[in-house]
Amino acid sequence: MSDKNKAYKIILSGGGTGGHIYPAVAIANELKSRFPNAEFLFVGAKDRMEMEKVPQAGYNIKGLWISGIQRQLTLKNLMFPFKLISSLWNARKIVKSFKPDIAIGTGGFASGPLLYIAASKKIPCLIQEQNSYPGITNKLLAKKVQKICVAYDNLERFFPTDKIIKTGNPVRQDLLNIESKTVEAKDFFNLKHGKYTLLVLGGSLGARNINDLIERELDFLSTQNVQVIWQCGKLYYNQYKIYNNTKDIQVYPFLNNMDFAYAAADIIISRAGASSVSELCIVGKPVIFIPSPNVAEDHQTKNALAIVNNDAAMLIKEEDLEVDFKNKFSQLMQSPEKQKHLGENIKKLALINATNQIADEVVKLLEK
Repeated sequence: MSDKNKAYKIILSGGGTGGHIYPAVAIANELKSRFPNAEFLFVGAKDRMEMEKVPQAGYNIKGLWISGIQRQLTLKNLMFPFKLISSLWNARKIVKSFKPDIAIGTGGFASGPLLYIAASKKIPCLIQEQNSYPGITNKLLAKKVQKICVAYDNLERFFPTDKIIKTGNPVRQDLLNIESKTVEAKDFFNLKHGKYTLLVLGGSLGARNINDLIERELDFLSTQNVQVIWQCGKLYYNQYKIYNNTKDIQVYPFLNNMDFAYAAADIIISRAGASSVSELCIVGKPVIFIPSPNVAEDHQTKNALAIVNNDAAMLIKEEDLEVDFKNKFSQLMQSPEKQKHLGENIKKLALINATNQIADEVVKLLEK
């Protein structure tokens, strides 16, 4: 049995996108509730969103000068070896001064140097892989770490079988009973009760092609008699805010009350990042996935297909939006049976105890 008074030192690294940051914060919160005296330190990439989001969650963070490799030859790529050397050097200094009992990585560039150094110093390491197709950082770290917590089946192709534990992805606990919040959520967004609500999500930074689609189809959506909560991303908000409160449209740069947004929605259009997919399984509403084609190994399409192949969501590729969107959306709108069927099936795929299970695995490593 673990001693809850132990003052463990726990280092976490993951970032670049909300999909890597949120799981790291969720794991830290769970460990903090078990070990109130523990000390936590996050390590991120210097100019990425974790430098803002992690302190907002109440944790200290140090930044490394690191970024991913671009696909084409760019100045950034030429800088990569220097950034890597700098990051390894600084990761070594951080590990040496903080002296962690364990290192936890949730993917993203910064977790590579940090976990590589921790593992080389014989510090127990655990990584959490959110996607059905692992990122390069976690693939490279797999041989060095003790445990790999995953959210999908069939990852033995990439990771040593004896290290894999299927836990699912950490998700917000406030999503677990959103059915009870529907009325409150519709009031919160000033929505009309009894009118269909479409929630459009393009990820924390926004998705240009989804935004273009919604702008192009506003008249069509109006003929479908839906009201729209449109999270366009902060990069695009100035461009689309003119549509705010016209034809039952509400435009937001970012949604802080995701539980209310999900509770108010009848149908959801979303990217297929791993965290979003895990949340949508818990939410249990009919979803149309529009995966981003601009991500490594096309992993969003693979994430979406893992759901679609269970008859639990619809998928439209970006290149097919002009041809397929109206047709598929109106089919879904006109079939309450299909909506119910997709909602029930996606809910069956939810793994709701992920954060607890990952924390259990961390505790086992700490006790060793």
